[in-house]
Amino acid sequence: MTDIGRADIAELHGAFSHIPYQANRTLGVLSVLFNLAEVWNIRPDGSNPCLHVKKYPERKRARFLSAEEYKALGQALHQADHGQTETASAINAIRLLMLTGCRLNEIMTLKWNDVYLADYELRLPDSKTGAKTVHIGQSVVDVMLKIERINSNPYVIAGKNDGRPLTDLQHPWRRIRAVAGLPDVRIHDLRHSFASGALALGEGLPMIGKLLGHSQVQTTARYAHLANTPIKVAASRIADSISEALNFG
Repeated sequence: MTDIGRADIAELHGAFSHIPYQANRTLGVLSVLFNLAEVWNIRPDGSNPCLHVKKYPERKRARFLSAEEYKALGQALHQADHGQTETASAINAIRLLMLTGCRLNEIMTLKWNDVYLADYELRLPDSKTGAKTVHIGQSVVDVMLKIERINSNPYVIAGKNDGRPLTDLQHPWRRIRAVAGLPDVRIHDLRHSFASGALALGEGLPMIGKLLGHSQVQTTARYAHLANTPIKVAASRIADSISEALNFG
């Protein structure tokens, strides 16, 4: 631990230059470890070798499911359900993620005590932005009514071990998205797609922020460019009608 220097960290970081996001996350984890080493007097104060190692630029990727892709994903889930190729917990988790716009951890750690179906609410005591209420629709209620409640397990998405939630959704997700022909879709893209769908239905950014539980308007602002789509469609429709009346063509 004491022998590791900045050159070693830079070499490791550079080895992952082809996957910049993972390279930067690795650098971040290492930085935390070396800070702890200083706290525990393993290394001298201010000797963190991760300092001044420049992170790679990251491009925020926006991936939204189309209606056709939603259909393909729905068929893949139906196939996995009836063929029992995936656990009911994994299938239910993916369906809830699609229909609520919740973060992965919010669904995976959701407990039945936090579910208020009569009020169409999920009352999360601790999310990324603190306690919040997730408002749900009838389709979510229908999914949750079909989920088997296990007396020995308080979690909605129950794992194999008593009293514990499902811990791995990535492997089932990869298999399901492969069947759907969507190899590039991440689990978090389901949340993005929920927001995109709300915009397509005419909801404004403040409402989207409330639905997603954003604490800052800047977080919701990433979807601002999508909000222009219905405006452009309306502008084109109006201009076309005027052009037809003026007989420009």
